[in-house]
Amino acid sequence: MLTLSDFQIVEQIYESVNSIIYRGTRKNDNQSVILKMLKEDYPSPAELTRYRQEFEITHDLNLVGVIKAYGIEKYKKTLVIIFEDFGAESLKQLIENRPLTTMEFLPIAIQIADSLGNIHAADIIHKNINPSNIILNPNTKQLKIIDFGIASRLPDENLSWQNPGQLKGTLAYLSPEQTGRINRSIDYRTDLYSLGVTFYELLTGQLPFAVTDPLELVHCHIAKEPALVCEVNSAIPPIISDIVMKLLAKNAEDRFQSAFGVKSDLEKCQENIGDFQGPSGLRFVLGQNDFSGRFRIPQKLYGRDNEVAIFLQAFERVSLGKSEMMLVTGYSGVGKTALVQEVHKPMTEKRGYFILGKFDQFKKNIPYYALTQAFNEFCRYLLTENTEQLNQWREKILKAVGNNPLCQNSCHLTR
Repeated sequence: MLTLSDFQIVEQIYESVNSIIYRGTRKNDNQSVILKMLKEDYPSPAELTRYRQEFEITHDLNLVGVIKAYGIEKYKKTLVIIFEDFGAESLKQLIENRPLTTMEFLPIAIQIADSLGNIHAADIIHKNINPSNIILNPNTKQLKIIDFGIASRLPDENLSWQNPGQLKGTLAYLSPEQTGRINRSIDYRTDLYSLGVTFYELLTGQLPFAVTDPLELVHCHIAKEPALVCEVNSAIPPIISDIVMKLLAKNAEDRFQSAFGVKSDLEKCQENIGDFQGPSGLRFVLGQNDFSGRFRIPQKLYGRDNEVAIFLQAFERVSLGKSEMMLVTGYSGVGKTALVQEVHKPMTEKRGYFILGKFDQFKKNIPYYALTQAFNEFCRYLLTENTEQLNQWREKILKAVGNNPLCQNSCHLTR
């Protein structure tokens, strides 16, 4: 049990993979607080940095719809963050027994959208919006967003191809671009997709994609359309289903462009809810007040349809057991890498691997630089696989190199 000189621990209220959450009181004024501590006795420098970042971002935000962070303290070899306690429970707990009704959902959803809009206005991307990270006081109906452990102050980020088990965030709620397996960078609109998954679960009691295999779930996020909310739960008006499905658009350009735009449409539903009820309820054009205030160039390939089609056709042939080589040439900056990375989507469906190496004009003196770069990256990816997969790949590599002692001695696929 956690023991801090300035706090009296009352109870442990939650335990995740990385953290333990306690409820306690501050001794000098008897104020109730929440204490979040890293689970490991000897956490890594990266975990400690993440906790410090979580405290700094949460403390600096100082928004009504964001949990307040009072302080951060050292405890033995780890860290403890002290948060406010306003008697709330997570939305995940709230829907354990049944989904929300339309009348329950709308005021909660409007608060979430407003809070998320203010977070984005402060130039923060949360990157882990889900029902466990949104808490509500059942009596006062006050709602706040928590857990900024992987939040970012960067306007956009480019994620590399990686094992689904190594992705940051909660996989069931990640946007297609946050999986790192589509040719797109992530910005604040990744939170809007996660908001759509959250709304879907609040209204139906289930996730859009009922799969447990991580790689299959990634493929669902980037390529499959979920069943409509109003089909899963017939009590939900079609217009609210439309709002959720717009949030779940695969391309960020097709979603709402701001959380405030979502809030505006939800408020319109709340004001005239009687007109929208039933299977034949009224609908309106979504996003009429959806203005992001940010200049964004769509991250799409233009004028490369033929080349993309050639790549995808070649990939289909290779996935049937053939081997092919294709060469892409052109000047720097014309989009060769972007073109090649369009193969990410079908590759995920086929459970394939993608390795990349580039011949750098400033590293011509290094023999086989691009090849070694690509295969080093591939080996690093393999080391994130489970032990069974790792052993299978070791056997394949040893079989491929045969009796070459130099190659055999170099095959050290161990963690």
